[in-house]
Amino acid sequence: MAKGLQGFSWTMLLLFCAIQELGSWAMHTAVEGPGLGQPGDPALLAGGRVKRGWVWNQFFVVEEYTGTEPLYVGKIHSDSDEGDGSIKYTISGEGAGTIFLIDEITGDIHATERLDREQKTFYTLRAQARDRQTDQLLEPESEFIIKVQDINDSEPRFLEGPYIGSVAELSPIGTSVMQVMASDADDPTYGSSARVVYSVLEGEQHFTVDSKTGVIRTAVADLDRETQDRYEVVIRATDMAGQLGGLSGSTTVTIVVTDVNDNPPRFPQKMYQFSIVETAPVGTAIGRVKAEDSDVGENTDMTYQVKDEEGVEMFKVTTDSNTQEAVITVQKPLDYESKKVHTVVVEALNKFVDPRFVDLGTFRDQTIVRVSVLDVDEPPEFRPPSNLMEVQEDAHVGSVVGVVTALDPDTANHPVRYAIDRSTDTERIFDIDAKTGAIVTGKVLDRETAGWHNITVLAMEADNHSQVSRASLRIRILDVNDNPPELATPYEAAVCEDAKPGQLIQTISVVDRDEPQSGHHFYFTLAPEATNNHHFSLLDIQDNTAAVHTQRVGFNRQEQDVYLLPILVVDSGPPALSSTGTLTIRVCGCDSNGAIQSCNSTAYVVSATLSPGALIALLVCVLILVVLVLLILTLKRHHKSHLTSEDDEDMRDNVIKYNDEGGGEQDTEAYDMSALRSLYDFSEIKGGDGGGGPGEGVPGRNPTSELHALPQWVQSPDLDFSVFRDYICRKVEQADEDLSVPPYDSFQTYAFEGSDSPVPSLSSINTWSSSSEQDFSYLGGWGPRFRQLAALYAGRRGEEDSEES
Repeated sequence: MAKGLQGFSWTMLLLFCAIQELGSWAMHTAVEGPGLGQPGDPALLAGGRVKRGWVWNQFFVVEEYTGTEPLYVGKIHSDSDEGDGSIKYTISGEGAGTIFLIDEITGDIHATERLDREQKTFYTLRAQARDRQTDQLLEPESEFIIKVQDINDSEPRFLEGPYIGSVAELSPIGTSVMQVMASDADDPTYGSSARVVYSVLEGEQHFTVDSKTGVIRTAVADLDRETQDRYEVVIRATDMAGQLGGLSGSTTVTIVVTDVNDNPPRFPQKMYQFSIVETAPVGTAIGRVKAEDSDVGENTDMTYQVKDEEGVEMFKVTTDSNTQEAVITVQKPLDYESKKVHTVVVEALNKFVDPRFVDLGTFRDQTIVRVSVLDVDEPPEFRPPSNLMEVQEDAHVGSVVGVVTALDPDTANHPVRYAIDRSTDTERIFDIDAKTGAIVTGKVLDRETAGWHNITVLAMEADNHSQVSRASLRIRILDVNDNPPELATPYEAAVCEDAKPGQLIQTISVVDRDEPQSGHHFYFTLAPEATNNHHFSLLDIQDNTAAVHTQRVGFNRQEQDVYLLPILVVDSGPPALSSTGTLTIRVCGCDSNGAIQSCNSTAYVVSATLSPGALIALLVCVLILVVLVLLILTLKRHHKSHLTSEDDEDMRDNVIKYNDEGGGEQDTEAYDMSALRSLYDFSEIKGGDGGGGPGEGVPGRNPTSELHALPQWVQSPDLDFSVFRDYICRKVEQADEDLSVPPYDSFQTYAFEGSDSPVPSLSSINTWSSSSEQDFSYLGGWGPRFRQLAALYAGRRGEEDSEES
């Protein structure tokens, strides 16, 4: 061995039975690996071996091997192997020991399982040559690959199905519809196993498919959606380039023919008839017509229009976007007496027209609609429909404002009666003549109070008041000069003591409730009573205002602190009216700059305080509140005393409850029995003359009274129940007098106490027999608390026994 080999070189004996049968060998370029001698190495040539052209570290095995014996893959061999079995060959990696087995002596590799290239294309393993005795590596480990050789065992498959395509109707021949693609799991780099071609199995009379690309195209130009809107085309894919023996797969392609606007709208009828009453209001729908269109979608969208002039004036046609129907409505009021039948020409046309199919014809159609007007009894109609009248505000009561006229539009022409809707004229300012329709004033008018009046006039047939029509009438009250002008406010002015002549004190303006058509024009002058005034002057500025100026030098507020200046204001009429207003001028002390410091009057303070009227109103409110409070307190006190008197007579409020058990039989101070006896004066219970017994020797104790105090159902003839009887009678009388109040007392009867009680009862309620039949000796065993009770009953028993004896 040459030293350049660095150990050993693997000699690969490549035996490929399947490849030899196919007559093909795979030739590859050399790949360098660990311990590998390079082709052409002098050391290898000196050994007398022929240079090999295949790669030593690749094996090939055919997939889907169906033989009964393991498939021979190849052989590994070391140059140091002398054939004496001292070298042991082993492999490791993918499938080693399971799929691939190696003969440790010869180095032959076999495949024990059926391989599938579509699941795994190659396996990577490592080869070792070890000394059989020491198990040491004789040469470095070398890696090699076993490739799975492909055969045509997979048919083409359409993985993206189901396929659904679409094409517009009337498309030209060769229009692309869609593309389908089949996938073959075989090796595309080896042979023709994965070369797929396409063909049409079903539907070839309408569609074709490109054998290489799988693009489906139209085969005819007359596809009509209205005739057939979908096609089922079966496409087949065959591998091995379509050669004999190739595998194939198929899929179904659904092709939907989409619509184009190639059909015009058509009315099913050439004439439609409708009827409507003449009183139908504007906007009332008369009927619907619809043009049919064989297309679908937006190609059926259409618009309708009225073509004749008469129809355009009287009727309106709109399109219902949901149903694509023409809705015919009334556009102007109908009149049976004027025209009984109307003829309307309605045209339907497609909204979207495809210019490619214009040569197929006009995409519109027309129909005739006859509308018959039905006669009804109509209410009167106001003629002319003027709704404005005018009247002077100084018109006398009964003056005619205007006349309304209404006529019966029916052929019978019934007489008409008029009235005013009083809900619009509650004050009855106007009246109307029922026969002539003349509107007259019913009260004195005042424009300043109400300048406009809106009333509703009713017109009805004389013999049928249900046929009534209404008309709104606006009456304008014309102004006359009946209000004199007045000062805008109660003017008050101040003048400094050191005022100079010609100084402006106040500018005066006026208001007038009248509204003359030419506008206001007022004249100002001092009133006649101020003719001797030498302190102030009045200047008419000619713009409906006037100015007051001082006319003297200085004022002395000690002599006179207030001046009243009467001013006469006159309007322009006609007739001219006037009024006199007073300007109050106060003399005040001012500083050197003319600012007012103080005045003798509180003119400037009054405006900031409450007026006398407001003060009086406030005091009245406070007084009313005080009276109400006193009245409420008095009523509460009276009601409380009344309730107290009633509570004294109510037995329910005089029950005293004790929750303390007390100190037993010997405790005589635990209960204050006088509280129970304080309400009523009971008669004293007289004790009977009892015989002897155990209680007779006890001083200060009456055995007979104690026996009667026990809860026995024996009524003593000495008890006085008159107090209770009187109380009950009084309550019964009160209840009889006041039927709205239920009585407090009620009586309930309990006729059965119960039975089979495990503990004997101490009560004497169910003791109907003689007391001698009961034995109370067991009371002695109840303890010291019941000692006295046991003694009493034992004594009672002894007395009864002595009486019986």
